[in-house]
Amino acid sequence: MLNLLFTDPFIFILMFGALILAIGIHEAAHCYMADHLGDPTPRALGRLTLNPLAHLDPLGTMMILVTGMFGWGKPAPFDPYNLRNVQKDTALIALAGPVSNLILAAILAQIYNFVDLNQILSIILYSAIALNINLALFNLLPVPPLDGSKIFNIKLFNSQTGYIILILLIMSGLIGRILSPISSFFLSILL
Repeated sequence: MLNLLFTDPFIFILMFGALILAIGIHEAAHCYMADHLGDPTPRALGRLTLNPLAHLDPLGTMMILVTGMFGWGKPAPFDPYNLRNVQKDTALIALAGPVSNLILAAILAQIYNFVDLNQILSIILYSAIALNINLALFNLLPVPPLDGSKIFNIKLFNSQTGYIILILLIMSGLIGRILSPISSFFLSILL
């Protein structure tokens, strides 16, 4: 099934679009939560939108095209000085992104489960559900700069060290071995 994603250009374009949409919704959720908690920064910077183009990072988008499924969006801007409870509100802002991807996965799962789709659309929808689950789980890792480090307030190392750790986890395949059983569990619940 996954071979089809990478050998068919049409399916690859659809999955690229699904990933861009997932990243856009993820970053928009951070921005909406920051705005909800009283920080006008995302609104002032034009980031309070579901338009994924407002949330794309050029290098992160290029990485998606080069690697086939790994990339990132522009970090959601917020000013901690505008928050009432900095630690709690920062965690809520960080949590909004992964939660938005889990909600999107649940919505797509309802379509997958209750709409009669042809094989190609089923594969694309299944892949988009898995993609959103994996994006949420990946971002929950307590490694800076990922959301998990802000949610769990873990400061064992800085973002630069975090990037190195993430690259090593991805290149070694360890990240897949860590997240795959959890992702499979969520998929079994939704599908």
